[in-house]
Amino acid sequence: MGQNLIIIGAGAGGASIAAEVRRRDPSIAVAMIEAGPFISTAACPMPYFIGDLIKDVNHLVARTPEKFRESGVDVRINTRVEGINEAKGVVELSDGTALPFDILALATGTDAFVPPIPGADQEGIFTLKRLPDAVNIKHFIEKEKCRKAVIVGGGFIGMEMCEALTTKNIETSVIDLAPRPVMRWDSEFTKVIIEEMERHGVPFLPETKTLSIEKGTGYRFHLNTNRNEMDADLIIMAVGIRPVNNLAKELGLDLGKNGAVKVNFAQRTSKENIYAAGDCCEVYHLISKQWVNIPLGDVANKQGRVAGINIGGDSMMFPGVVGAQSFRIFNLEVAAAGIDEREAATSGYSPACTIIWDSAITGSMPNANEVGVKLVADRSTGKLLGAQAIGKTGVVSRINTLACALWAGMGLQEIGYLDLAYAPPFSSAWDPIHVACQRLLRDMQSGAVGACDL
Repeated sequence: MGQNLIIIGAGAGGASIAAEVRRRDPSIAVAMIEAGPFISTAACPMPYFIGDLIKDVNHLVARTPEKFRESGVDVRINTRVEGINEAKGVVELSDGTALPFDILALATGTDAFVPPIPGADQEGIFTLKRLPDAVNIKHFIEKEKCRKAVIVGGGFIGMEMCEALTTKNIETSVIDLAPRPVMRWDSEFTKVIIEEMERHGVPFLPETKTLSIEKGTGYRFHLNTNRNEMDADLIIMAVGIRPVNNLAKELGLDLGKNGAVKVNFAQRTSKENIYAAGDCCEVYHLISKQWVNIPLGDVANKQGRVAGINIGGDSMMFPGVVGAQSFRIFNLEVAAAGIDEREAATSGYSPACTIIWDSAITGSMPNANEVGVKLVADRSTGKLLGAQAIGKTGVVSRINTLACALWAGMGLQEIGYLDLAYAPPFSSAWDPIHVACQRLLRDMQSGAVGACDL
């Protein structure tokens, strides 16, 4: 007799588990429980849906409930898990039913964090975490004919949403408690980001705390901050996310310091018959050698597949990540992989850094643009630890190359002479990757401190 698997959460991680288990062992009865109306959704394209670059919401759904049901998965949408009786092996649902389980998989994702700001619960103030959020924001913009917006938070969502709203002719400002946006990137690069925002009419207000949100007169809202007063028809709260771990706590699972569920390389939690995948759990960082929480769709898909392979009777380990990330803001590509100098120092390395600006293509070609590259390496070994890049073109491809180098544990000497494809429309004979590696290597050999900001 086959076993019963219940997957709680049907985003990228949960859907990947379900699909893989059905492929590996059809005798396992699979039920997937989702609190919202959508499953198997792509969250990263949501700003582009709001900005009308993606027209159809269905393009953000990889697989419908009907398709999963055709493969034998019992999909329950708009259904919450009210409790888990581990002793009886039963999951209690909000529709009054109870489902038996032998194996449990948590793919509960994250929730948007909203600070306790008076007035932050009014209609027209949104977070952007799940597909219904994007649908509601887009509907609100069209219905209310929004003229002015404020984004609270200068992270990835803040950067992508300021572009999306600007393309809809909404006057947009971004405020943040931090001194600059996307703090993972070097201050020299975030200066370029702020200039790009301002070039498109989006001011960035640093070290700005929202004190309260009141009903406005000429606009829907009036914001009171520690620096000034602002008006808006629409407010996006994008100050951060937290792993959804209430069920993990109820089950007594081990959690990491960031609240994410602890897993091993097979995606098993601290209890052998319970797995976790995606944004709600930890992942091993190959450079820092730490278990961290990196809530990204590509990581969730990989973890879900590994969990599904192991639940389905085969064996696979997910080795970890190097933290490769990217986003676009107007005409800029921004990307990074590995760790920065502060993380390197706390991870036991002795970091050395350099920043170079070089032509993204051969300088004699028309429309040549510069790309900025920052590298972080370990002084004692010459091993690459991290990379950042910014520019109008060729940024993500170079960070992907450096992410492969990080994955392979390569040093500056090797990377500085990598055989990379060369043609004038794509790079110089000495690519910016080569230039950055060789400069940092020379600095380290000469005893120069480099560009590290500790």
